[in-house]
Amino acid sequence: MPILTLLIVWPAVAGLALLVVPALRARAREFALGATLLELAAGIGLLVAFDRSDAGAIQFSEVHAWIPQIGASWALGVNGIGLSLVLLSVLLTPLAVLAAWKEDAVGGRAAQYLGLVLVSEAFMVAIFAARDVMLFYVVFEAMLIPLYFLIGSFGGEQRRYAAVKFLIYSLLGGLIMLVGVVALYFVGPGGEQAYLIDNLTGLTFDAPWIENLLFLSFFIAFAIKAPMVPVHTWLPDVAESARAGTTALLVAVLDKIGTFGMLTLCLTMFPGASRWAAPTIIVLAVISVIYGALVAIGQDNMYRLVAFTSVSHFGIMILGIFAFTQTSIEGASFYMLSHGLSTGALFLLVGFLEARHGTASVAAFGGLQKVVPVFAGTFLIVGLSALALPGMSPFASEIMVLVGSYEAARWAVIVAALGVILAALYILLTYKKVFTGPAPEAMEGTKELSLRERVTIWPLIAVMLVLGIVPALAVDYFRAPSADVVSIVTVVSEEVGQ
Repeated sequence: MPILTLLIVWPAVAGLALLVVPALRARAREFALGATLLELAAGIGLLVAFDRSDAGAIQFSEVHAWIPQIGASWALGVNGIGLSLVLLSVLLTPLAVLAAWKEDAVGGRAAQYLGLVLVSEAFMVAIFAARDVMLFYVVFEAMLIPLYFLIGSFGGEQRRYAAVKFLIYSLLGGLIMLVGVVALYFVGPGGEQAYLIDNLTGLTFDAPWIENLLFLSFFIAFAIKAPMVPVHTWLPDVAESARAGTTALLVAVLDKIGTFGMLTLCLTMFPGASRWAAPTIIVLAVISVIYGALVAIGQDNMYRLVAFTSVSHFGIMILGIFAFTQTSIEGASFYMLSHGLSTGALFLLVGFLEARHGTASVAAFGGLQKVVPVFAGTFLIVGLSALALPGMSPFASEIMVLVGSYEAARWAVIVAALGVILAALYILLTYKKVFTGPAPEAMEGTKELSLRERVTIWPLIAVMLVLGIVPALAVDYFRAPSADVVSIVTVVSEEVGQ
């Protein structure tokens, strides 16, 4: 059974149906929730059928000729890392649908929004399952269409500006990557499967500068998506202007395309260039960690605050990837999953606050701990997960990155560790301002977390707790794929040394 193709086709068809079939609009929320829950059930089936003992191998493989004239294939498959991100996608999407349940009382607008969310889910699964570089590139670019409309059509006053800025940055990165994709056809093995990633692993180049240029064409696009300083500025504007559900999916899942691409394409196809660029990339990663944390402390808008914390966290992931050690890459892979759970929950909680009072300004709140204690406790737990509280999965993944990177980039780890201290400041100061102290009169009537909102957030907390207490449940899926990447980079390094 082509289960990965079905996981892509089903949300795409369901989303298009919501967009074009008027009869579905009256029950758009129920239809979208049902469609995403079926997708989640299929994702759980994928997890059950996956052979964890062989997590480094590509499983559920499908390879069909797509554009034979240029050697492009409809090639899908996942190893342990790809599986984790597919599961993150199918878990967060129904929660985003639940989070938007009370928004857009007019049925047609809800149908449009939820239809675009479903189409985006199809692209999420496709990008993390793609095993053909040309297919990866096409999905990378095509997903900009639903995201542009999700950002530009639904959100705050600056949503159109944010959507255009997001599109310009993403298109620029995509066009640069296209140069590398085309060049791969001429330097690769050619044939009917010229773009199959497995066939492009361990390529040899006539001159180092060719590999370096190809690496940069891909890396720049992924750095924009990640987002990494200095090409991160689109993210805070989008986070402030788009809906909470849109931002949660974008930052928690879709931005992982950047780190996923660095790990599974850059390091495997261009290992020599990855070694060449690593010192500069590690410097930029550390700058991202500290800069993102410092700027987050000064933010009044909570969406922007969480966006800048993500810039900081992505810096830690990139540090782990380009430290080239087994533990650091396992930790970075784990951090992609943990960050998605934590940051997705944080964005959705900020959305719930904004829905109650029409603002996400920290200064507008205060004293909510006495008024809505369950809300306050939930926010505190999610906030503590974002600052890597021991016992939750972000802690396990972050410590793996820092410990694993220490021997390879000692100075970088020492500086990046300051980001942990700064994280305590921006999370705890925000909690203090929003939830403690005397409650302003405007806060007295604030509603407690509803059952729907608890069902949206608490499963994410539960997963973080389980994976934090027993991290091997996730790490076992990352060990073999990480070892494969390390072996590729190490072999190239030894050959260069000889």
